[in-house]
Amino acid sequence: MKGELLDPFLNYLAVEKGLARNTLEAYSRDLNAYLEFLEAEEIASFGETSKVTVMAFIRRLKTKGLSQRSINRSLVALRGLYRYLSQEGYLEVNPLEDMELPRLTPALPHVLTVQDVERLLAQPDAEGPRGIRDGAMLELLYATGMRVSELVDLPTGGLNLEVGFVKVRGKGGKERIVPIGEAAMERALVYLERARPAILKGRENPFLFLNNRGGRLSRQGFWKILRQYALQAGITKHITPHTLRHSFATHLLERGADLRFIQAMLGHVDISTTQIYTHVNQEYLKKLHRQFHPRP
Repeated sequence: MKGELLDPFLNYLAVEKGLARNTLEAYSRDLNAYLEFLEAEEIASFGETSKVTVMAFIRRLKTKGLSQRSINRSLVALRGLYRYLSQEGYLEVNPLEDMELPRLTPALPHVLTVQDVERLLAQPDAEGPRGIRDGAMLELLYATGMRVSELVDLPTGGLNLEVGFVKVRGKGGKERIVPIGEAAMERALVYLERARPAILKGRENPFLFLNNRGGRLSRQGFWKILRQYALQAGITKHITPHTLRHSFATHLLERGADLRFIQAMLGHVDISTTQIYTHVNQEYLKKLHRQFHPRP
């Protein structure tokens, strides 16, 4: 039972959090080592574990001579796993909820250029129902910076095309209002009028975006769609649904948007989470300096 929960968690990290393959592989090794430890301790389920169990595992890693960085990574992976299990209802209590994690330098997020985004958004077929749906999803995701889970959970009533905003239900059930531009509004309107009825074929579904059978679109389903169009657009860099969220924030910051405004749009509780994009912007400025300054 314990092992069966790892694949959904790692898939969640890939699709929802946009973690790179190398990070996912490292987390997989760390978590499988934890499962082996639980088996050796004859602990049958995550519900039987506690903070004491995790600390015993960490002591085991130290006796094996692992570096502090590797141990810290294991702690981060375990904290994420327990949070996921709690959110998904597999655990009633998260034993690591109050555990302090070591501060690590966050990796800079992967970001598309504006030109990359333009090529990506131009890929879906504007005539068929699927292409119209895909174009509306991509445009709306880039226009709002929504998480992919927020996009696929969006009800039809969450989109207000008269005023030009979307009501997003984020983490912890908190709602936020995010404005959308004309390009996203136009594609969303065509989708609602032409494509969605064709996909539904007389059936009913409360969710805005649907799969090809008229059911609820999954996060994994959207990721497959995104990867297909990225290949068509010739985008070779690592891309996930979260890449569009990162690109949304970075492009706003590059054009002078206030960090507090971006924080509200993304639904970040703490502005320190949003400040990662200032580092991305600094890297962008350094790149421009190297490219155009006469003195290298």
